[in-house]
Amino acid sequence: MSLRDLLTMRPPVPSLRGRRVLITGAAGGIGRATAAAAAAEGAQLILTDIAADALDVAVAELVADGGEVAFHRAGDVADHAWVQRFADQVTAEVGVLDVVMNVAGVSAWGTVENLDHERWRRMIDINLMGPIHIIECFVPQMVRGGRGGQLVNVSSAAGLLAFPWHAAYSASKFGVRGLSEVLRYDLRRHRIGVSLVCPGAVATPLVETVDIAGIDRDNPKIRRAVGRFHDRAVSSEQAAEAILNGVRRNHFLVFTSPDVRFGYWVSRKWALPYEIAMRAANDQFDRLARAVTASETV
Repeated sequence: MSLRDLLTMRPPVPSLRGRRVLITGAAGGIGRATAAAAAAEGAQLILTDIAADALDVAVAELVADGGEVAFHRAGDVADHAWVQRFADQVTAEVGVLDVVMNVAGVSAWGTVENLDHERWRRMIDINLMGPIHIIECFVPQMVRGGRGGQLVNVSSAAGLLAFPWHAAYSASKFGVRGLSEVLRYDLRRHRIGVSLVCPGAVATPLVETVDIAGIDRDNPKIRRAVGRFHDRAVSSEQAAEAILNGVRRNHFLVFTSPDVRFGYWVSRKWALPYEIAMRAANDQFDRLARAVTASETV
């Protein structure tokens, strides 16, 4: 590899027009919005989601709007055997992919004394092993195909920063971050770019359904806190546009909002202020939990 190649690499996928694009979690939220944006650019979509009915609705709407859905199948990315069968079907009917987007994910929060084994396991199985299954079943074909491409892994702001109550979720999302950083270099020689998407607050159904161990989500204090989250949230469409822009430019770190970019910069450049901010945030969450517990025992 030449010095020039070590310093720069032209974006492997400067346009999605005519490209075969796999998106997981495509039935709703960021995945659904990204599918719509990619379809509008002329991509040939391969879609999956665990929610079969919602996936069928999304596909019907995309096709009605003029999008091309070459293949779709409902299934669980945490099930390796299913992903392998899915990959075999996609390869047989569509061919080798140009872009692979790991968007599917779930969230659970809680302090370590409230998180049970099932929650820890679910975060790792879906958020980390799910992308790994997709990568191991699709990306080697891209390497052998020799045409380059782009791998997109959706992590989270919680994959960059130490948010309170996020131990299980961050375990999975920091894992995606580490995986992506290694593959960024491993796949470069094959002209396959890697983008790590780190959303902050995004207005998706996941916000309303996040599982908070040991906390009643219907408590007014929790509902107000969720409302404040919504006030800062960007739309799924804005997140999707950030993702596609990251693909076009082969950006590694893709931020969907400036607050996460700033927080990550602070964490790297100003360690002590970052630590103080995280301690203060943790204390604030602890006070909220105590207030909620106290109101429920009155």
